[in-house]
Amino acid sequence: MREFLTKRRRAPGEPDEAEKIGRLNEIISRSSHIVFLGGAGVSTESGIPDFRSKDGLYRKKDKRFSRYRPEYLLSDTCLHREPEVFFDYVRKNLDARNAVPNAAHLKLAQMEEAGKLDGVITQNIDGLHQKAGSKNVQEIHGSAMRCHCVSCRRSFGPDFIFDSPDAVPKCPDCGKMVRPDIVLYGELLAQPDYENAISLIRYADCLIIGGTSLEVGSASSLAHLYHGEGLIIINKGRTKMEGKADLAFHDSIGKILGLVETG
Repeated sequence: MREFLTKRRRAPGEPDEAEKIGRLNEIISRSSHIVFLGGAGVSTESGIPDFRSKDGLYRKKDKRFSRYRPEYLLSDTCLHREPEVFFDYVRKNLDARNAVPNAAHLKLAQMEEAGKLDGVITQNIDGLHQKAGSKNVQEIHGSAMRCHCVSCRRSFGPDFIFDSPDAVPKCPDCGKMVRPDIVLYGELLAQPDYENAISLIRYADCLIIGGTSLEVGSASSLAHLYHGEGLIIINKGRTKMEGKADLAFHDSIGKILGLVETG
């Protein structure tokens, strides 16, 4: 029977939170190939805003960018048509170098270390899963923690863009633009990360979806590839896949994952 954890009044006979946590740990215990698919809600507990919530990046008021649509500011069109505007926006809003992993990041790394998690698939570009210690991380939207020259492809760390004195950072070898390794609006998803993500989900016997509403097509498409028994959703808001979930928690992802037993 499909079950849900919500903040509404519990119906007669419906399991309470403690019982649901017990079910969660039963599923984790019996699963051999667990995969985590996460979104912006995983990093909000580290102080990194999501995009579309009331406190999200796209709701921020900044006169410098007020005449632009948020999606345009993070598009390949803006990168090539108005690179000064693009890099100004990126430096102001996507610098996560000082962000610290939260309880969710740390628990996922612990689960991988214990052999209970095959890998993490993330829509986030902040590098916090790796900073927490996760090894198998598929960044389907790329990473702001790397950048590269658009011509000679030389790679650089994030400091090259975020600390550059130039409005548009240039490669020291060939003089061409250096851009962040993030997937912009109008570009294809990161390869081979997306292909690796598909393989992880198809081989999984438990999928934990956390911190994402599944409104973004890439995450939704991946989630719908999963047809196993152990589907767990952890998100403060409702998602479109709750009718298929074995458990759904509408709570802090750090709190719920913190109750997962790995020993």
